[in-house]
Amino acid sequence: MTTDNVIAQIRQAREELGRPFNYDLRAMVEDARKRQTVGGRKVVSFPPRPPRKRPTSVSGSVPAVAS
Repeated sequence: MTTDNVIAQIRQAREELGRPFNYDLRAMVEDARKRQTVGGRKVVSFPPRPPRKRPTSVSGSVPAVAS
């Protein structure tokens, strides 16, 4: 079975990134956040969007389900 070159590169990168943190995702994210703040670039954060209102029927009731 042949291995796709792109897949091999992805797996290699995953190994290189995960090994120093013993593949602990929380530790990896914490490190990425630390590097992000030290990097000196502006980090943009947006407030959550309000939920969208669902349209209701003309009468305001739930439409009947055909049986």
